[in-house]
Amino acid sequence: MAASTAESVPLWPNGTNSLPPNPFPADQTLPFWRTELHELDNHRSTPELPESCDVLIIGAGYSGASTAYHLVESYGDKPLPSIVMVEARQACSGATARNGGHVKPIVYFAFPRQAAIYGNKVANEIAEFQLQHVLAVKDLVEKENIDCDFQLTRACDVFIDQGYADQVTASFNKIKASGATCVRQVQYTGARDAEQISGVKGAKCCLTFPAAHLWPYKLVMHLLSRVVEKGVNLQTTTPVTSVSDAPDADGSWVVTTSRGTIRAKKVVFATNAYTAYILPQYSNKIIPCRGICSRIVCPGPARAPHLPNSYSLRAGPGNSDYFVSRADGSIVVGGAKPFVSVRKDLWYNIVDDTKIVEPARQHFDGYMQRNFRGWEETGAYTDKVWSGIQGYTTDLASHVGEVPGKAGQYIMAGFNGHGMPEILLTSKAIASMVKDGKTFEETGLPMVFKTTQARLDDDRNHIALG
Repeated sequence: MAASTAESVPLWPNGTNSLPPNPFPADQTLPFWRTELHELDNHRSTPELPESCDVLIIGAGYSGASTAYHLVESYGDKPLPSIVMVEARQACSGATARNGGHVKPIVYFAFPRQAAIYGNKVANEIAEFQLQHVLAVKDLVEKENIDCDFQLTRACDVFIDQGYADQVTASFNKIKASGATCVRQVQYTGARDAEQISGVKGAKCCLTFPAAHLWPYKLVMHLLSRVVEKGVNLQTTTPVTSVSDAPDADGSWVVTTSRGTIRAKKVVFATNAYTAYILPQYSNKIIPCRGICSRIVCPGPARAPHLPNSYSLRAGPGNSDYFVSRADGSIVVGGAKPFVSVRKDLWYNIVDDTKIVEPARQHFDGYMQRNFRGWEETGAYTDKVWSGIQGYTTDLASHVGEVPGKAGQYIMAGFNGHGMPEILLTSKAIASMVKDGKTFEETGLPMVFKTTQARLDDDRNHIALG
């Protein structure tokens, strides 16, 4: 997908930078991941919002929950500071509970675009960082004994258009020739064996690499239950509407919510696509973008071939799907790009996850029968379709670290649709900044993620608009 030319795009769907009255609609589409709700789903640790705290975490999705987890863990048996988490809607009701369940590093596919902006070294650093997350998440799940259907696997990217396959093959060979270490674990299969290896009809080539998949809601809710047990105060259905421009006389930031104000010494914005609603300096830098996902099931005793890999099917630039094959026999498929990306107003600057792009349902109907050998007679059908709002950054790198000019405020947001292979270790770094005062440089995170005033002043927009 070609990057756009530089432009300044209004953040919100009304065509201006004025905020909508409620960017957190209550009547969301129902994702499969939220069909078994946890007891903390709509929870308030105390009836009233505390008046003050040491650390306030805004957002109770994967970013917020894992930041709280790492903070709590870092204290061991020592007394915790007062930590409050606020969430606009239910716990883990945003993008984390609406994704494809993939922990999938973008090992080679994003490399050319990132290298064109930042150079090969940085593109390789991002890919290597994402690769670390496959085993990091596995280690966490095993350490905490988290029941979240975790499966260690390989991702299989399949190209079904010959011209596109040729283009990707040449790009992959160029990455290898550059000496990039991130592709050492990538296995390339050409046209002769691609269909047999992938199981995809008409496959022209495929590439496999380490990945995992899981039930993201259950992962997050386990982390939340652990930190709440340790004394973290969780307040759901408490949207933040503003944060003071400067700290008060006591050095605290005054955070205004729908239920009153809370004063916090330190504030963590784990707010992804909705960041600019309360941090306006990120307007036009972190853009909310709609994605579509679905669940496909087989009726009754139908036997479908087991697919041990997770997948991306790529029919051309800007035309791809991704999915995981679950042990219960269902398939969670996301993408439907030909229907979603066909018009910018269907996906770009969208904060509403109550609707789907209705024609996308047609794309998921019969999806497995059309694309995979052995699925023709299974009767597989679309069980659910939902939407989610992702945070894309105009320079294609996450924003992480201390908010420029706002000592004591920290951000981790804008994961460009790939938070699952970035959040866990990023949140650990944020926790070390909050607790120990570490600088961004001391965390070891990829430097390109550091949020800076220079990035906020950069008017270029590399989000693909075509």
